[in-house]
Amino acid sequence: MQKPKTIVLIGAGIMSATLGVFLKHLLPDTPIHIFERLDRVGAESSDAWNNAGTGHAAYCELNYTPMRDASVDISKALHISEAFEISKQFWTYLVKNDLVNMDHLFINDVPHWSFVMGEQNVDFLKKRYDAMVQYPLFSEMIFETDHEAIKEQLPLMMNGRPKSDVLSTTKMELGTDVNFGAITRAMFAYLESCDDVDLQCGQEVTDLKNTYEGWLVEVKDMESGFQETYVADYVFIGAGGGSIPLLEKSDLDEGKGYGGFPVSGQWLRCTNPEIVRQHEAKVYGKAAKGNPPMSVPHLDTRRMNGKRSLLFGPYAGFSTRFLKEGSLFDLPFSIEMHNIWPMLAAGVHNLELTKYLINQVTQSPEERFAMLQVYYPEAKFEDWELLIAGQRVQIIKKDKSEGGVLKFGTEVVTAPNGSLAALLGASPGASTAVSIMLDTLKASFPDMYASSEWQQKIKQMIPSFGESLKKDAELLSKVRSSSKEVLQL
Repeated sequence: MQKPKTIVLIGAGIMSATLGVFLKHLLPDTPIHIFERLDRVGAESSDAWNNAGTGHAAYCELNYTPMRDASVDISKALHISEAFEISKQFWTYLVKNDLVNMDHLFINDVPHWSFVMGEQNVDFLKKRYDAMVQYPLFSEMIFETDHEAIKEQLPLMMNGRPKSDVLSTTKMELGTDVNFGAITRAMFAYLESCDDVDLQCGQEVTDLKNTYEGWLVEVKDMESGFQETYVADYVFIGAGGGSIPLLEKSDLDEGKGYGGFPVSGQWLRCTNPEIVRQHEAKVYGKAAKGNPPMSVPHLDTRRMNGKRSLLFGPYAGFSTRFLKEGSLFDLPFSIEMHNIWPMLAAGVHNLELTKYLINQVTQSPEERFAMLQVYYPEAKFEDWELLIAGQRVQIIKKDKSEGGVLKFGTEVVTAPNGSLAALLGASPGASTAVSIMLDTLKASFPDMYASSEWQQKIKQMIPSFGESLKKDAELLSKVRSSSKEVLQL
């Protein structure tokens, strides 16, 4: 598309914040309007308590490295790990150039561990390690099976555990914990300081219409009910679970056949400071057979605004809301003729997911706590409290052979002329926001994206832009060293 005269970003999460910063650098004179239905930015999926806070670099997440026959497929892990390095470079640029300011840095060192039990899982983890350690991105990974060696670093998980247990771990010291809410708010603070950027909270986008003038964006004030219409040449829908209903309102042909399946999350949080001090790691296990990727259990150290916490989960629940602060009618109102068959077909193909959610919703507090004790044998019930986490909407997409499939990643739907883009899906989401937004820019503004002007500006923000970090050890070392110094890792 041609250079837009006006831009509208819907949703004030990390995706819109990232895209907004890019656009302000690439199109500095173009007015940008940002609308958020809540009264503050970064309060839904980007909020620290609504996500795992893991800097998803595929170091420990076993669902990113599935078994394919007799070998482990690490292609997705390589892609995600490189994408996280790109995010770190972008954040490094923001901090180094004083574009974001905060009392506590949003990213902290927390080692990433994988932890598995049973001979079959140990064999899988060893094959995964052997495949991954060959690449510079994972060359520092350490594999361990000795109980005592593991106990020295993960005492909570090993104390009280029988020595007869067959188990193994991998560790990446480079792992991080990220407060995505903090970096989101910092980026929006920067955007608000820029000329021609208008951020309005408490404003809900109720309709989108494509006309010869451009996109008509109808916006309602959540408090007064007053409605106003904006005209935009470019619209980005980054509204988390609310993106699917807005995509439907756009009547974009490319959006037909998409549906959403909402899943809520819960955490157990440790309330005993002495216990919290004994664990300094993000430890990811393996989802039980038949359970979806979202069920991967993890015992997580979190660092938020200078304070340290310890969480275990996630536990899934079911709600018809597409947003944590959404409506119970979100799911039923999203069902239309174009997506009813894909949603029914996906339901038939994912009966195990339905069974899993029913088990999660109906489990007692004692049953929930028993899962924690698998990872922390000496845990005491009174030291933990239940917290409600964020709402995620998994993509349901039409499929020629199966009718409809359930997708667990993220996907960008773009108008043929590039004038509208909508981000759908969840994990790994925030960790790979920079790469996702670069792909969005490329799809939305192909000619400008390919220009030397844009390429040079992006290269300034992301030094590895246009090059691959997967096999270039020297380049990877260079960008990691820069990020380590500036982000104080």
